[in-house]
Amino acid sequence: MQDDAASADLDGPDASTMPKAGLSEILVPGLSAVFCGLNPALSAVRDGHNFSNPSNRFWRVLLLQADEERELLQYGCGLTSAVSRPTKSASELKRQDYLSAAPVLENKTRKFAPANLAFLGKAAYAGISLRADVEWGRQPETFAGAAVWLLPNPSGLNRAFTLTTLTEHYLELRLTL
Repeated sequence: MQDDAASADLDGPDASTMPKAGLSEILVPGLSAVFCGLNPALSAVRDGHNFSNPSNRFWRVLLLQADEERELLQYGCGLTSAVSRPTKSASELKRQDYLSAAPVLENKTRKFAPANLAFLGKAAYAGISLRADVEWGRQPETFAGAAVWLLPNPSGLNRAFTLTTLTEHYLELRLTL
């Protein structure tokens, strides 16, 4: 889920310092929904699959496995990230990282034109929109033409949500597709 080298100056270190394996975004034009993670985990870059850490519950919520990530396209869904720079923990990202990455995400969203953009966690959208008062679910505004959703971050570090409550939030989006 990394952007090309041309965008590296907007949201992270020079592309030459990025891990060589990288992650693939899963994007094609006209998807029903694109899930937007905060940024790639270093472990996911190492493994070559998005959300590959065994403690991350993204694939369990969707009833898929990391090595089946391209199957998201069969369901009209895709994957990207708000910030392309991989980190060990998303807590390493600052508000400026999200603000700097916003134009890249906006251009990508306009290019691929998904109906819905689902931010996984509040941090990226709050940082990009400069709103601190965001709530879970569909947001009143759009981003680059896509309806905006905020879904709880599936990270294993986010223990405020059980697998059941995560699934309920993601199902709310699913029922609108």
